[in-house]
Amino acid sequence: MQQVRLSEAEVRVYEAVSALEARGQVPYPDMIAEEAGMAEDEVHAPLHLLTEKDLLHREDSPMAGLDFGPRWCARQTA
Repeated sequence: MQQVRLSEAEVRVYEAVSALEARGQVPYPDMIAEEAGMAEDEVHAPLHLLTEKDLLHREDSPMAGLDFGPRWCARQTA
């Protein structure tokens, strides 16, 4: 199994997404930033890098007219 190297920011963001999901909260960027102890603009780059590394995926709001922005969800490992 190949290991993926993550920056400190990526680790903080991934752990924040996982923690929010574990508590049943929706991992929106503002919530992720708060959980990670980072500014909201600081989480955007790590979110995209984690998506490129296939560790997170983006989900858009399934309900028309109720778009609070994208959710970021951790990939479930088999």
